[in-house]
Amino acid sequence: MTVAEKAFETTQLRDLERPDGWSPIRLHFEVQAFGVNAWSAHEPGAAVIPEHDEEPSGHEELYLVTSGHATFTVGEEELDGPSGTIVFVRDPAVKRGAVAREPGTTILTVGGKPGEAFRPRSWETNRDVLPLFDSGEYAEAKRFLLDALERYDDRGTPYFNLACAEAQLGEADVALEHLQTALRERPSLAENAAQDTDLDPIRGDRRFADVVAARP
Repeated sequence: MTVAEKAFETTQLRDLERPDGWSPIRLHFEVQAFGVNAWSAHEPGAAVIPEHDEEPSGHEELYLVTSGHATFTVGEEELDGPSGTIVFVRDPAVKRGAVAREPGTTILTVGGKPGEAFRPRSWETNRDVLPLFDSGEYAEAKRFLLDALERYDDRGTPYFNLACAEAQLGEADVALEHLQTALRERPSLAENAAQDTDLDPIRGDRRFADVVAARP
């Protein structure tokens, strides 16, 4: 019986939490209906929710402080967030973030796009694959990214990271092809292409400049 076939599952946040403070609830339970995660910070002043917006996804987001004490910034407003505080951000374009005021601050997040079936976002895989780049495991990063591509609609960043892995593996032709796909799906990545050292092995290829210049 697969996880999806079981009537219910249970776990503890402490058993899911990773060293960076992310508890990947959606991935653990294979939740298909909505995005749900938890984020923890163990030092006062540390970011629990990094500043971001949800404009690319169109998601509404709800934040629940389950332990500790946080300070939220939503747009231009600063909000006090002791344990039990709920913050609902309706507008995807509004910047939001939160920092811990107490050790052990944890915030549960739930999100989705109104009126549409939920589709996972590729940041889940990108967050997992970056440590593989840090440790030089480029072949494993490539395998991981290829396996994940079909699970997401927003594939610009996974294709970009795939191109980086292939560049490091000396696979110039496919790296350039996947870089072109990444820039077509997400033109703003051209700035990353100009700076990311993982692409250095193909930067001298005459086709590299053509790929970057040809973005929409």
